[in-house]
Amino acid sequence: MAAIEISSVTKRFGTYAAVNDVSLSVPEGAIYGFIGPNGSGKTTTIRMIMNILLPDAGEVSVFGRQSSSSARDDVGYLPEERGLYKRMPVRRLLRYYGQLKGKPLKDIDPVITTWIERFQLGPWADKKIEALSKGMAQKVQFISAIVSKPRLLILDEPFTGLDPVNADTLKDAVLDLRRAGTTIVFSTHDMSAAERLCDRIFMIFKGQKVLDGTLDEIQSTYGQDTVRVRVSGGRAALADFSEIESVNDFGNYQDLRLTSDPQAFLQKLSQKTAVQHFELTKPSLHDIFVRIAQPTAEDLKRSVGGAD
Repeated sequence: MAAIEISSVTKRFGTYAAVNDVSLSVPEGAIYGFIGPNGSGKTTTIRMIMNILLPDAGEVSVFGRQSSSSARDDVGYLPEERGLYKRMPVRRLLRYYGQLKGKPLKDIDPVITTWIERFQLGPWADKKIEALSKGMAQKVQFISAIVSKPRLLILDEPFTGLDPVNADTLKDAVLDLRRAGTTIVFSTHDMSAAERLCDRIFMIFKGQKVLDGTLDEIQSTYGQDTVRVRVSGGRAALADFSEIESVNDFGNYQDLRLTSDPQAFLQKLSQKTAVQHFELTKPSLHDIFVRIAQPTAEDLKRSVGGAD
C-alpha cells in the first residue's frame, strides 16, 4: 500500500489554480522529496495531505484513508516556520504534543526520554523553551513531530539554520526513522540534500507536476547534453563558443550544457585551449531545477508590470 495517493487533485484560490490536476504516489517506507520554487504549490499540496485544506477536485488518501482524524494521527509534521510554546518546559511540551495525537503517557514518556538522550538535551529537559539555543529548540521541534511515532513524517526545510554538527545529527535521525519503516516527505530548496537523501523526487512548478522519479530517472531524461570541463584559463576560455547553451561555474571546473555533439565540441575546444579534464556527466538536480524554473522573458515582463 502507498503511504500517500494523490489522484487528479486540483486546488483553486479564486481563479488561481495553486495545484492543477496533480497525481502522485508515495511508496510506504520511502524518503520522498518535494521540490519547487516558492509559490509553486508545494505547501498547498502538503496541507491537502494533512487535511488542513480539501481539494476542489480529485482525491487525497493517507494509508488508504481519506480526510479522517485517524489518518491525521498517523502524520507528524515539522513546519518550516518553527513555533513552540516558549514558556513550557521541554518534557512537558513534548508530552503535550504526544497527547494531541491520542497517545497515552505510558507510550509517550519512553520515546521522549530516548530522543532527549540521543540529542543530548538531558540537562535542558525541565528548562523552558525560551532558555534554549536555536539549535536545541529545533531539535525539540523535531522530537515534537515524532513523539507519537507517526507512520508518515512530513519535514519542511528541516536543516534550515542548523550548524553542520546538528544538521548531521538530524540527518542521521531521519535515516534511522526511514530504516524503522517511517515514510518521510522531505520538502526542501536544498537540491544537494534532496540528491543525497531522497529515494524519489517530485517537483511541482506553477501548480503542475513536472518531475516524479528516482534521481537516476530524472537525470537520464536531462543528461544527454552536459559535460564537465577543466581548461587552462577557466571560464574565460569558454567564451565565444556558440555550442554552449549555459555554464554552471564551480571555479575549478565548469559544467556546460551543449547544443552540439560533445566530441565535436571537444575537438573545437582543444584547438583553442589546453583541456585538462573533459567528461560526459549527468546534470545535478540543481541544474535541472534551474532549467525548469528559470523565469522566461515573458515572466520577467509580467513581473515588472509590462504585460498587456
